[in-house]
Amino acid sequence: MYHVVCATTNPSKINAILQAFHDIYGEGSCHIESVVVESGVPEQPFGNIETRTGARSRVINARQVRPKADFWVAIEAGIDEGSTFSWVVIENQAQRGEARSATLPLPEVILQKVKAGEALGPVMSEYTGIDKIGRKEGAIGVFTAGKLTRSSVYHQAVVLALSPFHNEIYR
Repeated sequence: MYHVVCATTNPSKINAILQAFHDIYGEGSCHIESVVVESGVPEQPFGNIETRTGARSRVINARQVRPKADFWVAIEAGIDEGSTFSWVVIENQAQRGEARSATLPLPEVILQKVKAGEALGPVMSEYTGIDKIGRKEGAIGVFTAGKLTRSSVYHQAVVLALSPFHNEIYR
């Protein structure tokens, strides 16, 4: 059984990671441990580079906190060119896998508040009345009428980031 350390306590991220590992390695193949670590970037990262840096930093910090795990996983959500997206970074002792999620265009009314310094999650909670929406369906759930959720979009990116670990051609 793999010991997977997730650099998050966010249920939507943890569920996506757990489901992706089960999809790739089989049901019951891993034990997930959640740790709180810093990203080294602002609460609301802007741009591709800052967002990926946040995910990479979280993995580095998770490795320091739990050095004996089999995998370390981080998901960092950011905003770039008017859309929200995430970077997934996964490492084991030998290699790294990274993938960027799908992007969701945000309405200007939301973007204005985020550009003014507010994080997307609290802005969306205020807009929708859903407390801690970032730990639930997220903006993507609201703007896709529930057809997609944060967890479903993260899941796809985690599966993609896992590809170097189970395909021999990457080694």
